[in-house]
Amino acid sequence: MDSEDQNGTTTNDFNQTEVAEFFLMGFSNSWDIQIVHAAVFFLVYLAAVIGNLLIIMLTTLDVHLQTPMYFFLRNLSFLDFCYISVTIPKSIVSSLTHDTSISFFGCALQAFFFMDLATTEVAILTVMSYDRYVAICWPLYYEVIINQGVCLRMMAMSWLSGVICGFMHVIATFSLPFCGRNRIHQFFCNIPQLLSLLDPEVITIEIGVMVFGTSLVIISFVVITLSYMYIFSVIMRIPSKEGRSKTFSTCIPHLVVVTLFMVSGSIAYVKPISNSPLVLDVLLSVFYTVVPPTLNPVIYSLRNRDMKAALRRQCGP
Repeated sequence: MDSEDQNGTTTNDFNQTEVAEFFLMGFSNSWDIQIVHAAVFFLVYLAAVIGNLLIIMLTTLDVHLQTPMYFFLRNLSFLDFCYISVTIPKSIVSSLTHDTSISFFGCALQAFFFMDLATTEVAILTVMSYDRYVAICWPLYYEVIINQGVCLRMMAMSWLSGVICGFMHVIATFSLPFCGRNRIHQFFCNIPQLLSLLDPEVITIEIGVMVFGTSLVIISFVVITLSYMYIFSVIMRIPSKEGRSKTFSTCIPHLVVVTLFMVSGSIAYVKPISNSPLVLDVLLSVFYTVVPPTLNPVIYSLRNRDMKAALRRQCGP
């Protein structure tokens, strides 16, 4: 028979200690810091949820926003709403209740959805940069190249790529024995921190998956960068200074958020795995878990003239 102790581990018939649950160590054990962390995360989460749901509502209801760009934006906002909801609510509750435990299945599920949505975000951001490239650099062919069928196929491939990547990471990680080590030095079940709990000799497959995934992120980042380079070259030829400034004011903040998301995520997944808690790891994770879903609505709504007009129309005269 299996016997379970208070540390969340189970001893089986072969006298091997297996992990039944994990403990998310988060930012600090100090009650005051945990309260501050919960309050900040709650406000950020509230802003992200309101912003993304507002974009989903406007791009769904307003007839003037039924274009490929806003179709992609609606998908991105729905994804960002799900993406930030995978990690932040659990972290807030853990800080307020002092209960940092998460079941083995719950941890695997959180890791799956996080990797699924993070991969899909990379794919959708790449698609959106391509959409803007075609719209600005090839305006006469835009409706032919970015038609409804192409939009649906690109979104389907983006979401499917996330599901495949999520399954690859979870199967390669959670099929391995954790052997009693169950303290995750992170505020959510993140793959690099989970790997630090495993024997380095058995994580070869997951390391390969991480390298493969990071390579795809780098390729996507190069594609996005090249798209914006072509876009900027066209923008510089616009005779109107006001026209250039309006386009730059939208493109540059978007590129900054994309860079923060992809670069911080890539660093977190390719740097050497540490067995000891590092504050840098937790802070770095904030840049690719919290910042993009929170800032994307600001960039695409508060700084977007069409979105402002749509909001006024929906609110009435």
